[in-house]
Amino acid sequence: QVPLVESGGGLVQAGGSLRLSCAASGRTFSRYSMDWFRQAPGKEREFVAAITWSGGSTYYAESVKGRFTISRDNAKNTVYLQMNSLKPDDTAVYYCAARRQGAMLGVASSYESWGQGTQVTVSS
Repeated sequence: QVPLVESGGGLVQAGGSLRLSCAASGRTFSRYSMDWFRQAPGKEREFVAAITWSGGSTYYAESVKGRFTISRDNAKNTVYLQMNSLKPDDTAVYYCAARRQGAMLGVASSYESWGQGTQVTVSS
């Protein structure tokens, strides 16, 4: 298990920015790819962004491409999600998740652990 704790959520006006952080405990953080998901009220959880263990590759949902940036600092056991040009449709609870190397993104069994989530609310 890799305990994960998200932070950085809040209320922001449309067009604004937020940076989410996901801090991991333990010595194995760098072994995992890290993903961000979000879940809006009444909707299914959806993929937002992913980063490989080294940070060498990143992937984004089409809905956030060009606005969000995922990054990681393995020395600090932390992954970040910089969110710019926020829209009301970005309102959701955001979760980070640790995915085993080589495991398929979005498949439940791929994930070692999930954070508790952080609320992001974007007002119009």
